[in-house]
Amino acid sequence: MPTLTRQHAVRRSLPTPGHHTLWLRYRAPYHWPSTLGFLAARCIPGIETCHDGTYSRTLIVAGHHAVLHATPMTNQHLRVRLEGAPSHALPGLIARLRRVFDLDADPARISAELSCDPLMASLLKARPGLRVPQGWDACEQAMRTVLGQQISVAGAMTLAGRLVQRHGAPLRLSAPGLSHVFPALPTLANAQFENMGMPSARATTLATLANALLADPGLLRRGQVLDELLRNLCRLKGIGPWSAHYLALRQAGAADALPLGDVALIKALRLLEGDEAQLAERALDWRPWRAYAAQHLWASLGPAGTTRR
Repeated sequence: MPTLTRQHAVRRSLPTPGHHTLWLRYRAPYHWPSTLGFLAARCIPGIETCHDGTYSRTLIVAGHHAVLHATPMTNQHLRVRLEGAPSHALPGLIARLRRVFDLDADPARISAELSCDPLMASLLKARPGLRVPQGWDACEQAMRTVLGQQISVAGAMTLAGRLVQRHGAPLRLSAPGLSHVFPALPTLANAQFENMGMPSARATTLATLANALLADPGLLRRGQVLDELLRNLCRLKGIGPWSAHYLALRQAGAADALPLGDVALIKALRLLEGDEAQLAERALDWRPWRAYAAQHLWASLGPAGTTRR
């Protein structure tokens, strides 16, 4: 019989050694096609796959290589099958899963406040319960963000795949389509990024950010004052307002972060409201949920959404 853990609103089946099945509850509605489309467009080769409504990826859990398979169910649960994750690490992994899939969001409150704006009301109607997917960890999301500066999503994933092949460790489990775990932070802090097909300045920024995270593991922690977080990030060479806001939105869970200079956001807004629409001006009406407003605008452009990571 499944057990119920109220603290995390999770049902957990009795596991066979190294295998677990979790059911993570969330508030309805949840627009799963958008989340799965977002993830599918951003799968790093060797690390992630997304097929037939199931998202799979490799990760390291308490020093163990693990694989997870996440599938949305119709009963307000996300089912997650795990291989290789030790039982004692499940509480921390559950918290990470809830953050990554934004399962603790309150869609009714977000919708009620954003719907005061007519544009957002129409986008919410099209995608009720849209969530803001989060990064798996600070290191991986930082690398994704820098790799995606000023290039397409597909281009960023190509670079990320090269990074994984060069610096990631081979996966110790057998899983179709999955071959590596993402490089560890200490490895990236001392890595060489030449000859990967990107500008040297971007390679330097990868090393700068990896070393900044190594020196301050809480650099992208959740719950920070947004303005302070942005100032700290923008002090790092190669990190400008777009990257800082994107990291705040995607990793630090800042619900009001919004990269105003994002080309795709500007494009989406002008497609919806005309060429004279100004993102900075319109965004004033979306506070304190500008991250969700941004996700709706990106989603309106299709699964890839933003032209950057």
